[in-house]
Amino acid sequence: MKRKTVRTLSLIVCTFTYLLVGAAVFDALESDKEMETRQLLKSLESRLMEKYNVSEEDYRRLSHAITFRIPHKAGRQWKFAGAFFFAATVITTIGYGQATPRTIGGKLFCMFYALAGIPLGLVMFQSVGERLNTFFAFVIRHIKKALKMKNENEVSDKTLIGVGTTLSGMVTFAGAAAFSNFEENWSYFDALYYCLITVTTIGFGDLVALQENQDLNERPEYVAFSLIFIIVGLIVAGACINLVVLKFFTLNMENLEDKSEEPSPFALDGDIVVTANGPIDTVDDAQQPDNLSVCSCSCYGEGGLFRSGKRPPQKYSRTNKENMYNCTEDVDAFMKCELLNQKRASI
Repeated sequence: MKRKTVRTLSLIVCTFTYLLVGAAVFDALESDKEMETRQLLKSLESRLMEKYNVSEEDYRRLSHAITFRIPHKAGRQWKFAGAFFFAATVITTIGYGQATPRTIGGKLFCMFYALAGIPLGLVMFQSVGERLNTFFAFVIRHIKKALKMKNENEVSDKTLIGVGTTLSGMVTFAGAAAFSNFEENWSYFDALYYCLITVTTIGFGDLVALQENQDLNERPEYVAFSLIFIIVGLIVAGACINLVVLKFFTLNMENLEDKSEEPSPFALDGDIVVTANGPIDTVDDAQQPDNLSVCSCSCYGEGGLFRSGKRPPQKYSRTNKENMYNCTEDVDAFMKCELLNQKRASI
């Protein structure tokens, strides 16, 4: 089995194992609390219906009205400030869910807006993150020159990933401090949870900024800070993700290069092709067509596996006849011959 296939299967197994472990942990941590909350709400519902003589249907309508009212506590959701915040959560795929289109035209436009905006946002954040990594590398090189360190012109991927991770942590923790100050009901831990969920674009929607006390209309500085935090946080996160993805592809290419550099049964020695089973006489490149093989098999013949209507000239035949390859039986040997012929043509 090929190495790339093994790696892909391993990633699939690891991912599903990670999901199973996560499901088991969340089940253990949250299941009992969920049952306790459900029982408490059911008991509260019964008491309210009995105390105020409310029918089950009226209580259901009241519950829907209260739930529907929650987003409007922030103010006018669809004025420019609220609409801009909503558009930012769409193209960044955060999707808090605190406000959603209600009209058919709004839903239709939102679908097309997301289809065009999400790729644009991803490309933009990745591009800016790449430029940010370039700036980090520039600064690190100058610091190394100032300190007269070895390899002052070299900046490793690990160093850049470390810098990006550190900066991401700084942005997240600083944002948590600010949000805990803006939101009266949030502890620092709640604000840190919100910042991490936002920067990773998960966006559960259980904690959302700008949702209390007419914040969208009366606190423009809070609106501006929230948007800046989302943009800066995603740029820094994009820089880290860009580095990790590039590192993965670099390792992948290194594996392919190592595989391509494995000893080959063929080698060029002047005008002689040296193999493990003996030398093969060759001729000058200018005297031979490019489509001729260096193997002496019948691949190009009428009965060969790869027909071209011609057999290679005897000048290409092995001097060690008893070890002659038969490409109709060994396709890999034929392909190696073809690769060797291309290599000779490039010399």
